[in-house]
Amino acid sequence: MPNHSRVTRRMGLKAALATAVTLPLSSTALTSPSASAEEHRPHRLQVMSFNLRFAATAEPNSWAVRRPVMHALLRRAHPHVIGTQEGLYQQLRDIDSDLGSHYDWIGTGREGGSRDESAAIFYDSRRLAPVEHYTFWLSDTPEVIRSNTWGAAFPRIVTWVRFRDLRDDGREFYVLNTHFDHRSQYARLRSAALIGQRIAGLDRSLPVVVTGDFNVAAHGNPVYEAMLGAGLVDTWDAAAVRGPLYGTFHGYKPLVPDGDRIDWILATPGVTAERATINTFSRDGQFPSDHLPVQASLTLG
Repeated sequence: MPNHSRVTRRMGLKAALATAVTLPLSSTALTSPSASAEEHRPHRLQVMSFNLRFAATAEPNSWAVRRPVMHALLRRAHPHVIGTQEGLYQQLRDIDSDLGSHYDWIGTGREGGSRDESAAIFYDSRRLAPVEHYTFWLSDTPEVIRSNTWGAAFPRIVTWVRFRDLRDDGREFYVLNTHFDHRSQYARLRSAALIGQRIAGLDRSLPVVVTGDFNVAAHGNPVYEAMLGAGLVDTWDAAAVRGPLYGTFHGYKPLVPDGDRIDWILATPGVTAERATINTFSRDGQFPSDHLPVQASLTLG
């Protein structure tokens, strides 16, 4: 694999601009009134995967209407890591502003800049510090910006960050975040295979967590089997406690109990899933996105 950007809190993420395929961005934070509850479980890592739905201006469900509901959901959930999909640059800046001073984020657009949808990763900087990060494209030429060789509707990317857990004796782990193509099954299968190869090339001694919108149902598609075949475990299935199951894409229509779960949080086998939930928060009938966020409470081992 090519050289990766290495970053520290002291340097700030701007120092990583030397890497052509990453776009580190400025600090933000979440002030969580209930964050102290996590002190009783100091080593549990709260992870969320959330397709934000890009910031459209058309009504209904414009970003201006959804933004305060998004803000309220994230403040209630206060995850340590959020793997996001579809976020546009200004939309991510809005979330960055709403969360506050204790959250940072890393990401770049799938076209290689700041004008298109990204797979950004937000993280609680009180808990986690990035050590290195990288973005690659889901194609036969992963290091080529905007590359798309498998017939996907758009270029697709993976953002990964190696984190140091400031609360768990400096323990390190990886988070990979992605959004698979919605049109091409071939592209999804090739994407799963490439991610498996890249995970195999990481430090095998460290846990790996994968978040994403995979655009296929868990248990219902070879793409799901390919991801598990890469040595990953579905935290929803593995969780000791689970909330009610709903289809994670609702399109602003009534929620579907026991529906298709196309948004997943996967992890390497040494990670213990304590709890998994699908967050159905809305306000006055307004959802923050056309997807429901998936959450997992994890112990890294």
